[in-house]
Amino acid sequence: MIGSPGIAFQAVLDAAPLTYIRRLLGEHACELLALLQDGSAEDAIRKVAASAVSPEQLISDPEERAQLLELLPEGKKAELAERLGWDTSSSLAGFLSALPWTLEDRRAFLGFLGLVVDRAPEVPVSSRRPSEPSYGLFPHQRRAAGKVRRLLYSGERRTVLHLPTGVGKTRTGMDLICDHLRQHEPTLVVWLARGRELLEQAALEFERAWASLGNREVTVARMWGDAPTDLDDITDGIVVLGLEKAGAAAKSTPGFLDQLALRTTLTVFDEAHQAIASTYRRVAEALTLRSDSSFLGLTATPGRTWADISEDEKLADFFARQKVMLEIDGYDNPVTALIEQGYLARPNFRTVAADSGMKLSARDKQALAASFDIPDELITGLADNVQWNLQVVRTVLDLSEQHWRILLFAASIEHSRLIVAILSMFGIDAEQVTGESSTRHRDRVINRFKGPGTRPMVLSNYGVLTTGFDAPAASAAVIARPTRSLVLYSQMVGRVIRGPKAGGTSTCDVVTVVDPALPGFGDVAEAFTNWEDVWKAR
Repeated sequence: MIGSPGIAFQAVLDAAPLTYIRRLLGEHACELLALLQDGSAEDAIRKVAASAVSPEQLISDPEERAQLLELLPEGKKAELAERLGWDTSSSLAGFLSALPWTLEDRRAFLGFLGLVVDRAPEVPVSSRRPSEPSYGLFPHQRRAAGKVRRLLYSGERRTVLHLPTGVGKTRTGMDLICDHLRQHEPTLVVWLARGRELLEQAALEFERAWASLGNREVTVARMWGDAPTDLDDITDGIVVLGLEKAGAAAKSTPGFLDQLALRTTLTVFDEAHQAIASTYRRVAEALTLRSDSSFLGLTATPGRTWADISEDEKLADFFARQKVMLEIDGYDNPVTALIEQGYLARPNFRTVAADSGMKLSARDKQALAASFDIPDELITGLADNVQWNLQVVRTVLDLSEQHWRILLFAASIEHSRLIVAILSMFGIDAEQVTGESSTRHRDRVINRFKGPGTRPMVLSNYGVLTTGFDAPAASAAVIARPTRSLVLYSQMVGRVIRGPKAGGTSTCDVVTVVDPALPGFGDVAEAFTNWEDVWKAR
């Protein structure tokens, strides 16, 4: 059939630069026409090109198609886009570049050019064409996954996968899980995590992974919040289990963990540095009693604390001191390599000081020395301090002139609410999520933050977005939550450090608001190698 009138292919070529037409025809053909026309061959070249050049090949080749689209007048380009489904809510150029250009899309383009489209556009013939996997891993992820497999199925059958924040530990873990389910049919895998965001992220990521890597229908059981812990008919697949839910179920239904353990051959503990907390450890131990059961921990920070080596030793012992650390040839610290190669954003760390005038008493200093983190009463004092909040607001306002999506880590729920109110007064699009936020509000705000939007947006939070939150477009973080926890600090930084090869940004700004009287951190690479000595075999 003939496509409806749009614009003639000949008309496009008539308006195109002669250099473009000559390239399509090739210099030999152009020389031939020049000889035939006694040297004046421009008209002939254009006419011949309309017949000699294959529009199907131009439209099938991404680079040639892009150049052909650029030759269309803007009005005709918009007309074509509307035929292809453009609703004008997005940019014209963005729509055309993001279009998958399926067989039907290419047929429509041919018809728009007034050409016969009773056959499929031809794809250029080549003996070598790349085939992209729909759920592939980067080379460094594949190497790490291979090492993990060797440890999971021999000896102690347990290990920790240690990847920097933003480098895809969840995706790598799901590849391992899918491989395990294919090799052990039927069986259950249990994914343990704390917090709704991490749990839902895991369930959705497994569904994406299994859709590409699976070989049969399996069950995806979500068990957290108010969901039941009924194990009837759950014998093959994955149970995404909240740690709090597991602990509560173990008390209310004494046989729950035993029944689940009998069917489970792989347990995965996300944020594995939490695994030796007494309640969580009992859950993990109960699920790994089978002799053929494997235990995998995932973390970017394989330590419990910054300075208490005894706690870190317990964690290492729990995983048999077996840890697979990301290694990249030629680099002492893989974080540096991942930044240079574009997997991580290049972070610009800086601090801004806010002298609150706070004077630490002898009791405050004792509390700091005895605590793994800054005591709550000191943080509360800062959250109410005028100079501190002034510096936080100024920092966010400055960043909003350069960044489209900014994360703010507040010192408390009340602090977050105050800063958001002040930013809104200044005309900044600012929202907050905290532990008090409803599920509906949290989902709405987060989805809007992840969306394209029409102006810069600030998302403030307290205690809910340090893990399990993925917004690659976020390119700046303001850390207004003082901490001496290297684990917590690296988790906050990790929310904005995803690089362009992982769907993020090439650079990011991390601004920590500090009080000179309190300790803090300033380099995410420090967190990655901090605990290496602890994991060495004794």
